[in-house]
Amino acid sequence: MYIIDGYNLLWSVQKVVAHSEELSQSHLCRLVGRYLRAIGREGQIVFDGVGPPDKTPFTCTPGVEVIFSGRETDADSFIEAKIKADTAPRRLTVVSSDRRIRSAAGARKAAAVKSEQFWRNVEKVLSKQVKVQEPAEKRRGLDQAQTRQWLRYFGFDE
Repeated sequence: MYIIDGYNLLWSVQKVVAHSEELSQSHLCRLVGRYLRAIGREGQIVFDGVGPPDKTPFTCTPGVEVIFSGRETDADSFIEAKIKADTAPRRLTVVSSDRRIRSAAGARKAAAVKSEQFWRNVEKVLSKQVKVQEPAEKRRGLDQAQTRQWLRYFGFDE
């Protein structure tokens, strides 16, 4: 299980990637979700605050659960509490460049990865994913013989 400091990762990405200021929280979550699915893992991304009123973009992100820490606590404290409460902390990978969070992870023998390194891993894995080639027929359409064949198949004979 990955526990990711959301704003820390977003800030790190914006620091190292050109045009990343356009990267929204929800887009970051989708990219991280794709990465986690590609490596066969699941995770949680924790952001400070209550988040936007409409959380729909965050609810349909496979592979990752998006959590907002709320008004009463910050993301760092929330993540620390999750690390302390975990019954199998050695199975955790905590993503943050924040010393406080990395120290909390180390104290429980959880793996700690700096945000910049994690993002390099994300880019590496996602760049290797094979893009599905669309069939040419999708763009140019079927020829007349293929069209007649499908019409017959579905019972729309002439």
